Amino acid sequence: MSTVSTTLTAAPATVRRPVNGTPAKGAPSRNRRNAEIQGFRGMAALLTVVFHVWQQYFTYDRDGAHSPVPNRYANALVSLEVIDFFFVLSAYLLTLSYARAAIDGGSTRPGRVFLFRRAIRIIPLYFLAVLCVWATRNPTLPGEWSDLVHHLTFTQVFDQEQIFYTIGPTWSLSLEIMFYLALVGLGPLAARACRPLRKRASRVAVCAAGCALLYIGPFIWIAVARYVLEIPHTEWPVYFGPQARFGGFAAGMGLAVMMVALGDRGRLHAKVAIPLRVAALLGLYLLSWSGTEAEDFPTTFYHPLSALLWMLLLYSTIHVRRQGRWHRWLTVRWLTGAGLASYSLFVWHEPIMLGLYNAGLLPPDGQAGFPLAVVIVLVVAVAAAAVSYWLIEYPASLLGKLKDGQGGSRDFYPEAAR
Repeated sequence: MSTVSTTLTAAPATVRRPVNGTPAKGAPSRNRRNAEIQGFRGMAALLTVVFHVWQQYFTYDRDGAHSPVPNRYANALVSLEVIDFFFVLSAYLLTLSYARAAIDGGSTRPGRVFLFRRAIRIIPLYFLAVLCVWATRNPTLPGEWSDLVHHLTFTQVFDQEQIFYTIGPTWSLSLEIMFYLALVGLGPLAARACRPLRKRASRVAVCAAGCALLYIGPFIWIAVARYVLEIPHTEWPVYFGPQARFGGFAAGMGLAVMMVALGDRGRLHAKVAIPLRVAALLGLYLLSWSGTEAEDFPTTFYHPLSALLWMLLLYSTIHVRRQGRWHRWLTVRWLTGAGLASYSLFVWHEPIMLGLYNAGLLPPDGQAGFPLAVVIVLVVAVAAAAVSYWLIEYPASLLGKLKDGQGGSRDFYPEAAR
């Protein structure tokens, strides 16, 4: 894999920089913001587990499909998909440094450092989980070897038959990897395009326009595929591939550009932030509630629309003057703990659920068994995720110490100064 350097030259003298690193009065501290992000991750990971148990307990007979939650309003809450939140959040956090470089000048770490750090974050746990699950389901060789190859190369999202094999939810990691590769190309390109522009507003406009194009493209693709080509929703690579799902990443990139452009200006008062959060949450709920048919409008455009709503929720949480109950709830210890192990929870929960189900350790199918099944899967999966984090994720993260800030090998035994 070729590496792309994202080191930028210093900004021209006309570029304005923050006077100092002191946050605005009443702004949350960095540690507090990090805790809020962890809380968000924990919330989304737990909702993902509930969603997949809901899918598992869907029953089908000659009269059609039957949800495990009979009440339509409760069903809309349980069936709320949150994968777009992970895309928005990931893109927001990873685009911030590139947005600062493009808008305010400065430098970022080289692309090889970025990719190395993302690799040690994603690959060790993912490869181990895929190999373990695949081996248990393919006890005799050669097994479904193409499925293994697709998963180890992050290309399962392009395979109609095997996109949800082995560990079903990890199709989204294919898109994550593609986004990383796109970002190390687009980030320096944006910085170079902005460098000749003397006005900060012009640099912001260029970055914002690029994010808008990246968002509109997938929206148009979905519209053409559904209404012009009439491709059914079960053609998974058409609607799950990057051409359809990069809108979530574009929304997160747009949020990063917005936050860098605003800086400490325009922080929201509670009387504005709270209605925005309520509107975002209500919009997400209504999207889930109104999508009753597989190919109706809310379902067809659920993901690009939900990405915008998640973006609004994050904005109205992060860019505020003062914290309130919402922030305190996001930073409760059990939720931030779930956020710390959210990647392990995301990777392991489906194999755990299926293992428990096939072993007869979950209640039988039907509406009566669903609530208890949710509790059992959550308890077992969260415990396994905690163990996985400390035994796999955390040790793997220490590999980051092998490289210095410029991507070179770190010298652990420098010669004594003479």
